[in-house]
Amino acid sequence: MTAILPEHPRLSRRFRLQYEEAQSRWVLLYPEGMVQLNPSAAEILKRCDGARSVDAIVSELEAAFNAQGIGPEVRNLLEEGQRRGWID
Repeated sequence: MTAILPEHPRLSRRFRLQYEEAQSRWVLLYPEGMVQLNPSAAEILKRCDGARSVDAIVSELEAAFNAQGIGPEVRNLLEEGQRRGWID
């Protein structure tokens, strides 16, 4: 059974998103370690604040990066993040 993606995704309190100078990239920190993020994943997760809807995140990213039709990729990342416990 697939979990339903929240309408207003937010990062789990167990994770902290921050830029790591030593890694030269955005990472998700958690008590047991760290997840290195690619630039696209970081841009999506930066917007997961519980206030923005999935559609708003997609629209914001399309405007910021002059891209169209990225909704499925954004949703896929959010669903994967939810499976991994990153998203509440």
